[in-house]
Amino acid sequence: MGRVLLATLACSLIAGSAASAQTNNADIKWVPAVGFPAGAQMAVLSGDPGKSGLFTVRLRMPAGFAIAPHWHPTDELVTVVDGEVSLGMGDAIDKAKSATLMQGGYVVAPAKMHHYAYTSSGGTVQVTGMGPFAITYVNPKDDPRTK
Repeated sequence: MGRVLLATLACSLIAGSAASAQTNNADIKWVPAVGFPAGAQMAVLSGDPGKSGLFTVRLRMPAGFAIAPHWHPTDELVTVVDGEVSLGMGDAIDKAKSATLMQGGYVVAPAKMHHYAYTSSGGTVQVTGMGPFAITYVNPKDDPRTK
């Protein structure tokens, strides 16, 4: 009886809920990505990265782009949606210890894990996390907001 009630409740919630965010690639609004090196663009797909709660953004990076080692206070769920992006863990960019993810590739960056990213040919990632979004560079001199 309990399972039937739970299944019925779950189905009614799914059937009765409308999507709160729907978009196609052509409708995405790109802006310069604050907190990242020049050239990166960001688009908010859902939620508000500046507030508490779930958000999803896309980060578009041009060819030859790199994000210096940094960390976030919450987990990040990252999917490559276009191109290729290399990711590694640690306090310095070490291409020999990174992995290149192609379109559809996925990684979880745990909270406070020091990591970096770069792309040779350009790429776009989709990031889902809990806000408010924050980025702290391992070396404060790498923080583009201080330049």
